[in-house]
Formats: sequence, structure tokens, C-alpha cells
Amino acid sequence: MQLSSSLLENAVNEFAKLPGIGKKSALRLVLHLLKEEESDVKKFSDAIAKMRSEIKYCKKCFNISDADLCDICANISRKQKQICVVENIRDVIAIENTQQFNGVYHVLGGIISPLDGVGPEQLHIDELVQRVKNDEVEELIFALNPNIQGDTTIFYIQRKLQDLPCKITTIARGIAFGGELEYADEMTLGRSLTNRLPVENYVK
Repeated sequence: MQLSSSLLENAVNEFAKLPGIGKKSALRLVLHLLKEEESDVKKFSDAIAKMRSEIKYCKKCFNISDADLCDICANISRKQKQICVVENIRDVIAIENTQQFNGVYHVLGGIISPLDGVGPEQLHIDELVQRVKNDEVEELIFALNPNIQGDTTIFYIQRKLQDLPCKITTIARGIAFGGELEYADEMTLGRSLTNRLPVENYVK
């Protein structure tokens, strides 16, 4: 893409690094910003820079947060002894949008995938096991993507927790095998949470 300004080209190249944004879409966004008031563009860039430099991860569940504890973990009205285990932060957002879950979360930061070089030691699994022990968790709900990697992760964690008196369940198969949790519609995801199954009926 030939542009008359190197400043414009640099901005387009940076926007094009975002997922789902090609060069044409990036150019459209940059040209839109050029039409805006300079103060509005500065507010936009300042918000992005501040988010990147100041955002934290909850020390308990590893969700994004403005403080050491996220709003969900700090909310005493939520069921602290019921933990929903998810792969990433997008899944927390997806489940929260269903308004069907009143427990807390644990973000693993990925799933076990040897082919991608991701092992258990790279995930927040040890922290989860310790949390189940310390908080005397009553139920652990696995809400991982229904695929081989997700099943492998569930099986591994289940083995780590087999000697603890904690009920282990997983969301129902309303989520199609091989599907992505964040793309499920809210009704399907909500029903999957409501109709969760004992994990021994799921992982064989």
C-alpha cells in the first residue's frame, strides 16, 4: 500500500497488527482519527497507554483488574466456594454476559497443548490446586473449550485434585465439541452452565 505520508503509513502498519484488522481497515481507522479533534485522539491514545501500563491481574483468580483483587473476587455476595475454571479472560466476559453464574473464576491462562509447547507448568494450575485446598472449595466447574486440548487439561487437573473433597463438574455439551467458548451464544452458554455434569461422566 503506497501512501503519501510516512507518518500515515506507520500508523496504518501499527493498526494492521491488531487481530482481524487488515491494511484497508487500518487505513480507514487512521483516516477516521485524522478527522477527529486532536484532543479526542490524545484522549484515545492516553486511554490505551494507561490501560497497558497500569492494568493488573487479580492475584487470586488471574482475571484482569484495577486492583490486587478483581471486582468479582472482592464481591462478598458471590459464591466464593464455587469456582468456574476458564482458559482466558474472554471466557470470563462471555460467561458473565449470561448472568447465569454467581460464583468466582480461575483463569488458567491457556490450556495444555503439547503440540503448541504449552505444558501444565506454564498455566495457573498449581495456584488453582492450592486455592481449592486453602479456600475449602465445594465445587469446581470446568468451562473449557470442548476439544481435545480442553479435555486433556480437565483430566490433568482432575487427577491433581482426586484426593480433595471437592465436587468437580463441567459445563454441559450444549457447547459443540471443537467450538470456541467465546463465540457461543449467551443462551447456549447459560444453559450449559445450568446443566453442568459430573466430570467423571465427561472425561473417560
